[in-house]
Amino acid sequence: MSGGTDTVCRVLEELRITGLGVIDDTTLRLTAGMNVITGETGAGKTMVVTGLGLLFGGRADAGRVRADPGRAVVEGRLRLGGKLADEVGTRITDAGGEIDDDGSVLLSRTVTIEGRSRAHVGGRSMPVSMLSDLGERVLAVHGQSDQLRLLRPAEQRGALDRFAGPEHEKLLETYREAYGRWRAVVDDLADRRRNARTRSQEADLLKLGLDEISRVDPQPGEDDDLRAEVQRLEHAEGLRVAAALAAQALAGGIEVTDEAPDATQLLGTARRTLEAQAAVDPMLGELAGRIEEAATLVGDVSAELSAYLGGLDADPARLEEIYERRAALRALTRKYADDVEGVIVWAEEARTKLAALDSSDELLEELDKERQRLAVQVGELAARLTEARTEAAGRFSEAVSVELAGLAMPHAKVEVAVVPRVAGRDEPTAGDLPVGPDGADEVELRLLAHPGAPSLPLQKGASGGELSRVMLAIEVVFAGAGGPETLVFDEVDAGVGGQAAVEIGKRLARLSRTHQVLVVTHLPQVAAFADRHLVVAKDTGGAITTSGVRIVEETERARELSRMLAGLPDSDLGIAHAEELLAVAGREKRA
Repeated sequence: MSGGTDTVCRVLEELRITGLGVIDDTTLRLTAGMNVITGETGAGKTMVVTGLGLLFGGRADAGRVRADPGRAVVEGRLRLGGKLADEVGTRITDAGGEIDDDGSVLLSRTVTIEGRSRAHVGGRSMPVSMLSDLGERVLAVHGQSDQLRLLRPAEQRGALDRFAGPEHEKLLETYREAYGRWRAVVDDLADRRRNARTRSQEADLLKLGLDEISRVDPQPGEDDDLRAEVQRLEHAEGLRVAAALAAQALAGGIEVTDEAPDATQLLGTARRTLEAQAAVDPMLGELAGRIEEAATLVGDVSAELSAYLGGLDADPARLEEIYERRAALRALTRKYADDVEGVIVWAEEARTKLAALDSSDELLEELDKERQRLAVQVGELAARLTEARTEAAGRFSEAVSVELAGLAMPHAKVEVAVVPRVAGRDEPTAGDLPVGPDGADEVELRLLAHPGAPSLPLQKGASGGELSRVMLAIEVVFAGAGGPETLVFDEVDAGVGGQAAVEIGKRLARLSRTHQVLVVTHLPQVAAFADRHLVVAKDTGGAITTSGVRIVEETERARELSRMLAGLPDSDLGIAHAEELLAVAGREKRA
């Protein structure tokens, strides 16, 4: 049983390519662990890697699009599990894409022969940059012509930090928090000093506004209350007459006519009349009780009308006072907001802003002390990071150099240079230490191709084939330390043969225990380690040569490896050798 298929999440399940280069229409069904793609030269193996690049946001080359049908389409199905379900899944759903119930999501990229490009993620049209973003999270391609992920300085530093272990990553997080606080204070202090005059002028204007509002002291809802009071005072006489007449009609007290009885008297007469006949018909007794309730309610209203009349004020002085108060409130609403509530909100915001505009000597001195305190903390944490990175760099260098010895590069050595970062223009320093969000270090992977050779950056110190093998060795060492879960190696075995090729296969198989691995190879020693073997084959039967991909079943493995060994799929000697390779690979994978 493969060491990879049970322990690694299957990330890229399926890849369909149509109209790209020599590929008319083919589908690659991938498995967890190690997927190997083989085929004759010119069959289209490179188009598979090109298709992967397109699917994950790579540059579109219209020259590779087949004239018929005039567009190339690459579709893929990602299975999101483990950390990808959170990191990538959230990114997709936030952008409006849909993830299937089984945790899979469909991606597609279309390139027309005119060079136009479209992308879809989870059934939703997306910018191509979305595919690029997903690609950085799920896929790393290593090949002789690729822009390799680990050649970027920031990625080299990030990879070393992951390799250093969880305690180091906790230290890095602590540093970043302290750095963030320090930069906030540094920037705040610089802004207050640089814009002191502008801040002072703005603060003066805010103070004038706050003083004016404080003198008036508007209260929530005050304008509505004053409007209602003005209306009552302006119509006090009409209100008094209406209330008095209503009180007379209900309970007397004001003579309207000589003979008209009030409501209370009429209700009393009605109640007594009905009660006199209640013994004959009980319904009249019930109605009499309801009339009594109405009489009680009329009495309550009458009492309230009397109180209303007693409190009705027609004081001209109070009316003038209200006019002046409302005029003062209107002056505020003309300057600061649409209503009194808005003026109150403006004042609250102005007080907050005024505090932020403070450029007094006392505050500047306080901020400078805080800046110095945080600078010391940041410097100490940065020094600890440098020490930890330097220690991890030594361990990493030794581990990669050991891997290179088994990849036909016995004299090569990879060094990890941890050097002080150079401060950018106008960038603050913690004391004399140039620091950034990730510490005070730059990290660079360098290669010594042989003893006595200069130490050069990877892309300058290795040939194409050597660089691919160095990347393989680095990925093997970094395995399990984070990064993309699907790794693609395009002919990493170029220029290698014999036992070194077997060693490459062993290392790729080891990677497949924790990653999904796709390998384009021409070496049977590497293909023998596959968990799934795919062959790209040309069809020259029609007017146009096309290529397709098929799965090599277990019963066919030996014949395909024999073809790769000697070009003779039916050679008894070749098949025997192929079976021996498969047996060796099987033992190594079970080890």
